[in-house]
Amino acid sequence: MEQKLTADSPAAPEVRWPRPDYSRVPYRLYHDRALYELEQERIFKGPVWNYVALEAEIPNPGDFRTRTLGETPVIVNRAQDGSIHAMVNRCAHRGALVRRETRGNAKDHTCIYHKWCYGLDGGLIGVPFRRGLRGQGGMAPDFDTAEHGLQRLRVESYRGVIFASFRRELEPLADYLGPVFTRHIDRLFAKPIRILGYQRQRIMGNWKQYAENTRDTYHGSLLHEFQSTFGLSRVTQTGGVTMDARHRHNLAWSKLGTDDEAEFSALYKDNKVHDSKLRLEEPSMVKFHREFGDGTSLAICSIFPNLTLLQISNSLGARQLRTFGPDEFELVFTLFGYEGDSEEMTRHRLAQANFVGPAGLVSMEDGEAIEITHRASAGEREACSVIEMGGGGEIQSLEHRVNDVPVRGFWSYYAELMGIEPEGAVR
Repeated sequence: MEQKLTADSPAAPEVRWPRPDYSRVPYRLYHDRALYELEQERIFKGPVWNYVALEAEIPNPGDFRTRTLGETPVIVNRAQDGSIHAMVNRCAHRGALVRRETRGNAKDHTCIYHKWCYGLDGGLIGVPFRRGLRGQGGMAPDFDTAEHGLQRLRVESYRGVIFASFRRELEPLADYLGPVFTRHIDRLFAKPIRILGYQRQRIMGNWKQYAENTRDTYHGSLLHEFQSTFGLSRVTQTGGVTMDARHRHNLAWSKLGTDDEAEFSALYKDNKVHDSKLRLEEPSMVKFHREFGDGTSLAICSIFPNLTLLQISNSLGARQLRTFGPDEFELVFTLFGYEGDSEEMTRHRLAQANFVGPAGLVSMEDGEAIEITHRASAGEREACSVIEMGGGGEIQSLEHRVNDVPVRGFWSYYAELMGIEPEGAVR
């Protein structure tokens, strides 16, 4: 079956889906430049809420952070009245980057090129030599500053997690998230948070491979030997997977200490997964201090298109995904704890920060797995990945984690937004 993209461009690519349930995904979707450029318009600038920052990162009037939504640079800041604004970080004059810092505090934003100055709401408030000099030059008399501010984005915040959208007509953020994911954010952000630090990681792969990775609920205990050896997450533990009604978001969770050590060892050894000889010199590093009433020790929450909220034992954080072409993307890890944490708990969280990031004891293999997949699939136009763990057909949440159905859910929503759904598409 073939379906053409209904893009404005006459050069819109074609996509062949072998199956309408997205259990076969063409490798070319990870490598096609035309599709990638269309994603910038239909996904990141489309009818979605993009994660931009945490309110705790801009606590004071004038605080700002620079982020990227897809490839579009963005400033998010708190105005003097406490309101939060997000705007494209591109001067209306000649298109220069206005803010080059990653963070700071300012009364306004001034472009270095010609000193056009913008307020914290994005409005243009100053143009040097606007009236000319000695009666000569300057802007036309009808030049209206109100028409030449920074492009403003729609902004909503839920529990201190800030989202922005290029679309004015869009469902409210709480509806976009849905009840499962608002409850999970309620859980993580029930107390005021404290930012502990940042990590960045560049991965030479396609951003959609990372979206798949966070929705693939069973690779963790196979790929991450550290994670399964020390009980951070195993398929033998009590756990589950839940998507929103449209299958765009996913939550995978498990509870440490709910399986039998002998059963785990025998299962992994018999299935030739691994028979780990790993030992820790400092076992306290993997200790789980129960701080949530539900006893969940691992939760990976994927919010379409660019946010992953993570809890790995007592390591808490948000990951923002940024794209750099079809063959490269970046993850920005924002690690946090709670304002009421003891000094001992803060040290524990910082120790467990070693679980994540480019050298993370748990997550370092993810980047490698994505890169070797991307390299190996680069030359294929017709071959497909097989996404059938947990069965094909209907896309639904299952009560176990040995499935990759949420990956099909991602592709279903992606194809809808991109206008490339196959005939008889399963949603």
